[in-house]
Amino acid sequence: MATSVLTVSMASFAFTLVQQTKPWPVPDKNAKTTNPVKSDKESLAAGKSLWNLHCASCHGKTGLGDGSKAAQLKTQPQDMTKASLQAQSDGSLYYKISEGRDDMPSFKKKIPDSEDIWNLVNFIRTLKK
Repeated sequence: MATSVLTVSMASFAFTLVQQTKPWPVPDKNAKTTNPVKSDKESLAAGKSLWNLHCASCHGKTGLGDGSKAAQLKTQPQDMTKASLQAQSDGSLYYKISEGRDDMPSFKKKIPDSEDIWNLVNFIRTLKK
């Protein structure tokens, strides 16, 4: 009995690891899209407001992936402060926010104004270690 529980637990852990590290390809057209919104005081304030409303519950207030809902998800939310995430293009971040995948919901209906999603991308750029 203990062996089967251990086997199931290890399989579940391995599946979770695979889910967390699963590549998220972005179509070239989207990845190459440049951010048309200047990252100024107004944009960052709007992005922070959207972050607090839509993102902080999973990704955490400072973007570490430690939000209040993070433990309830099947996959660990991205740490937005990591260099690998910050190295992604603005177009890639816009695409991922807009389209969503798995536990990450699509925000194209919740945030229908594309300028607001770009404001959110600008704010995400401030979440560096």
